Amino acid sequence: MIVRFFLALASAVLVSSGPLLAAEEAAPKEEESTPNFSESTLTGDWGGARTAAWKRGLAWEAGLKADVLQNRGGTTRGNQSMSHLELKFRADFEKLFGWSNAVAFVNINDDRGAGLNARRTGSLMGVSNIEVPVPTARLFHAWVQKGFFDDRFSILAGIYPIDSEFFTIDSAATLLHPAYGTPGDLALTRGPSVFNNAAFGVRTKWFSSDRTLYAMGALMDGIPNDPARPKATAVRFAKGDGGFFIAELGWMPLEQGHAFETTDPTAMRLPEDVTRHEQYEGISKYALGLWGYGSRVADLVDVDANGAALQRHSRGGYLLAERTLWNIGSEGGRNLTAFGRYSFADSDTISIDRTINLGMRILGPFASRPRDIVAVGWTRARLASKWRTQQAASGTDTVTAEDALEISWRAALTRWLAIQPNYQRIRHPGGTAAAPTATVVGARIEVTF
Repeated sequence: MIVRFFLALASAVLVSSGPLLAAEEAAPKEEESTPNFSESTLTGDWGGARTAAWKRGLAWEAGLKADVLQNRGGTTRGNQSMSHLELKFRADFEKLFGWSNAVAFVNINDDRGAGLNARRTGSLMGVSNIEVPVPTARLFHAWVQKGFFDDRFSILAGIYPIDSEFFTIDSAATLLHPAYGTPGDLALTRGPSVFNNAAFGVRTKWFSSDRTLYAMGALMDGIPNDPARPKATAVRFAKGDGGFFIAELGWMPLEQGHAFETTDPTAMRLPEDVTRHEQYEGISKYALGLWGYGSRVADLVDVDANGAALQRHSRGGYLLAERTLWNIGSEGGRNLTAFGRYSFADSDTISIDRTINLGMRILGPFASRPRDIVAVGWTRARLASKWRTQQAASGTDTVTAEDALEISWRAALTRWLAIQPNYQRIRHPGGTAAAPTATVVGARIEVTF
């Protein structure tokens, strides 16, 4: 129903784009900044229809990511390919219907290909952030957000992945390794609402008047979708699902006064003034967060007097920081940004109880390549002592941590096409002492339609 609603709105705007443009010519007004669809998408502006629709309150876009990677070491040597196709629809209800500071967003993902990590590498944290356990097409976002007090406070409700806003490190987003998105400890819990398995819930967010301070929290269904139907999209509140909560408090000093930026996590093409800000003014963010589940799960080792596993809550948190340190060259828009994140979780129910992410991003490594990105990241996942005890009981010798180094260069061939060679070296994949170090090489191709 939601998708059909947005498609109907898109069709209505396309049909009315001619009269809309004519009305604007008859009554000129101050030109607002819009996305540059002609240069930033493969299919262009559709003869001006996309720009007209955007001004009317509608936007749509599609993107494709495809990974071709080879693994040596780990479980077994071999090649694998994976693909991630996403369709996005955004509706600005203020422009469409006069409902101030209200936005709706739908995102459909189609993920295919056999997983490299599942079949080859055997890492606890994974190798590619588009790898999924079951190939499927499903809703990933389907929500409405309403803002209040000049959009300083907002409430969002619907199918919502927490990794679209919480614990994010923008300067690490280029890296393929999954641990630079959802922390490795949280990713291995019973069911966080993250890629590609989002749950229904409610998120609230607050900004200070100068947009430098923010606080947000979310309450989600504890088990996304229906585990019995892993390829389906389902909103269900089954007995035992419980709830999941997460809260984050942050400071972004370089965002002072930037009220022109959206407060919703739609991740669409940006207007040109926002694009310039993102490229030229750099990144600054410092945040801390806490999360936990309402329902209990079995302890990995401890049992009660009857020999049944003790039931415990899974909980954790994180600290993160990223900052643009200095500019490169004199022309602007080229810089170096460093990032770090430390996450922690209980050691009773999760195989990883500590994760450290460190790295840097170089935007525009050469003056002739201002949109290229070079990123380097290192991650260490410490293995929980109870998980190691559990493995030892089954005869598996483990180590204290799994480490992953990644080096990647995203070459922007155009604003809508990029190719990204990638190198990863994973030490002790799966936490097993006998597992050979895994070397992963390959590339990602990214196209925006």
